[in-house]
Amino acid sequence: MGQTTSSYGYSSGGSAYIADLSLSPHHHRNSSLPPPDADSSNQEPDYTSEIPDECLALIFQCLSSGDRKRSSLVCRRWLAVDGQSRHRLSLNASADSAPFLPSIFTRFDSVTKLALRCDRKSTSINDAALALISQRCHSLTRIKLRGCREISDLGMLALAQNCKNLRKFSCSSCSFGAKGMNALLNNCSSLEELSVSRLRGIDNGFPAESIGPGIASSRLRSITLKELYNGQCFSPLVIESKNLKSLKIIRCLGDWDRLLEAVAGRKNCLTEVHLERLQVNDAGLMAISKCPDLENFHLVKTPDCSNDGISAIAENCKLLRKLHIDGWRTNRIGDEGLIAIAKNSKNLVELVLIGVNPTTASLTAVASNCLNLERLALCGSDTIGDAEISCVAAKCNSLRKLCIKGCRITDSGIEAFATGCPNLVKIKVKKCRGVSSVIVDQLRARRESLAVNLDVDEVELPRIDWNTSNAGLPEAEYRGELAQVTTYDHGHGSTSNGARSSNKSRFSLLAGRTIAACAFQRLVNGNGSSNDST
Repeated sequence: MGQTTSSYGYSSGGSAYIADLSLSPHHHRNSSLPPPDADSSNQEPDYTSEIPDECLALIFQCLSSGDRKRSSLVCRRWLAVDGQSRHRLSLNASADSAPFLPSIFTRFDSVTKLALRCDRKSTSINDAALALISQRCHSLTRIKLRGCREISDLGMLALAQNCKNLRKFSCSSCSFGAKGMNALLNNCSSLEELSVSRLRGIDNGFPAESIGPGIASSRLRSITLKELYNGQCFSPLVIESKNLKSLKIIRCLGDWDRLLEAVAGRKNCLTEVHLERLQVNDAGLMAISKCPDLENFHLVKTPDCSNDGISAIAENCKLLRKLHIDGWRTNRIGDEGLIAIAKNSKNLVELVLIGVNPTTASLTAVASNCLNLERLALCGSDTIGDAEISCVAAKCNSLRKLCIKGCRITDSGIEAFATGCPNLVKIKVKKCRGVSSVIVDQLRARRESLAVNLDVDEVELPRIDWNTSNAGLPEAEYRGELAQVTTYDHGHGSTSNGARSSNKSRFSLLAGRTIAACAFQRLVNGNGSSNDST
């Protein structure tokens, strides 16, 4: 059952805040509460005394974090039940919190999922504190380290030796290196998910020690590498993880074609691959096409990839269900690749095209052949107009969610959905200046069950900014829109950016590999903006 995560000692504002409860002597289970009044006859009976501890624990799990903290102070029994049933904990990992760790983990001795976060302005806990936590939490199965810059390889060794049942490990902006990672992989045989982001210990400018494979490689099912300078030192781990199902490599320096070819050269069961802002070309995509079980593929801002690589994946990965392509307006992926997808991906459920310029020919092929397509996003395209949108409305009968952003459509195109796409439940139109609120009102009147979101704000001519995505469009906005397309809720969310510009010559500069490499190098050096998904 779901549980409320406690946030003892952590505040998003970055202050070294320790909850009053964590400072209370009642954190110690054996500490005594104030004695009852001498005249107990005047006290009301405790109606909760007959409730079993298990039921009381379930009640606590339904409370908010604040209410649960306050409830635990009612009496000794409630304090004990809360501590024994609290399995998730989120702590401020600043050095100021270290003196209170013994009392916190004396009370919460059943924690299995732990998050330790420290903001940039504070000094984090050190190896001794992490060793103490690992000694008190032998049952840990998941741990997240964020900004714990004072933890070194020694602290990681203590964690790995004391918490051998870890199944999920995630770290970001930490300072330990390859030895610490290898200690984890050599001791935690149950590890299934590994996520490493901005690991400073291997990003020191020197060749890093190889990481892996270790005994954990036999169980690993998911590996995420993000914003690493020497990310290829994880190659032995990735190659030897024969049960790997999900591989995500995001904004990591180096040529990744060889790694992908090595992974494809053995029997693999990859079902999800996410490649973003990498030096990878069609050779890497052709290697991925040798993964017959691939269902989810994201290709984001890889300017050297073309229709040939996409066609190879389409022809060999027959189980493909979700496809996200951000072509970065290089025009290297277009009709040819999309038609190959349409002919071979009969099971396609979700298609997101950003910075890609399809025509009626490819959209007709997709609509006619991908009969199970439920979610479609078309963003930042110069070729999508009323004819293309009308084609979608006429042929995509299974479509449930549609997002159109920064495309050259007018009221005529939107009007087609008054009768088209009978299963459509939500349509979102952003920054399409040819669409007015009048047609939206008419569409809502004719299809009351259809949720229509329209943003008619004028679009300013974007400034070229090498620290953001193409045409100066922030990547975070695109990601927000994708979240709207891939979920089934009807709420309003963040939006993607598909603004167009008439000054095409300025955008064509991004197609050059020299400029892309320069921008990528600036990103690695810390000058580029960092935009996360979710």
